[in-house]
Amino acid sequence: VINSRQQGFLALFAGDTGEISQEIRNQIDAKVAEWTDEGRATLVPGVLFIDEVHILDMECFSFLNRALESDYAPVLVIATNRGVAKIRGTDYESPHGIPLDLLDRLMIISTQPYSNEEIGQILQVRCREEEVEDAMEPSAMELLTRIASETSLRYAMHLIVTAQLVAKKQKRPNITLQDIERCFSLFVDVHRSTQLLLKYQKEFMFNEVDTNSGETKRAEEGDIGVKAEAPSSKPEPMVES
Repeated sequence: VINSRQQGFLALFAGDTGEISQEIRNQIDAKVAEWTDEGRATLVPGVLFIDEVHILDMECFSFLNRALESDYAPVLVIATNRGVAKIRGTDYESPHGIPLDLLDRLMIISTQPYSNEEIGQILQVRCREEEVEDAMEPSAMELLTRIASETSLRYAMHLIVTAQLVAKKQKRPNITLQDIERCFSLFVDVHRSTQLLLKYQKEFMFNEVDTNSGETKRAEEGDIGVKAEAPSSKPEPMVES
């Protein structure tokens, strides 16, 4: 990298981050290939992980396609939570928002929803990381697991720290069921937030939802989203049918 710049070593301190010329790249590739053929070196491919890959546009996908054809291509791992979606910057729809020619090069790993037992184990790991594993009472963990299964795992993880703060303010050494219920009533998840926005959209300065739509009427009647009241030890299902 240093030798590819005319300024040499001093270029590192001048803030120069110029692109390596193609000539230098070809020379490096040739030298690596020579050493590999002679057995003097072993090429270990790196790993390129791209999360939320559906955000990439067609030019980025084209670059990845070309890069994967190289002998020195890294192991590509991509992740997305999209179903059939439009490829960004185009009007074409494709599974996961990824072009079909790139999908054909991939090995797709099937994923399944977590079971309640697995959710509980994940939350226990998070409690251990937050150093509240011993302070979390079993009843509070049971309710937290149920909230995670009916809302989202990420939302339940956020409740761990907030419940710890509530317990600390009340000068309690342990996180109780009441602390989780308190946080559940203070901080809404996505479904309850959507319900409140639809129900009270007329109170906002701007909104783009038709006030006469069927979804708005259902929200005003309380038929959409998650119930707002905090769950008890024997609550009704939070998600209404």
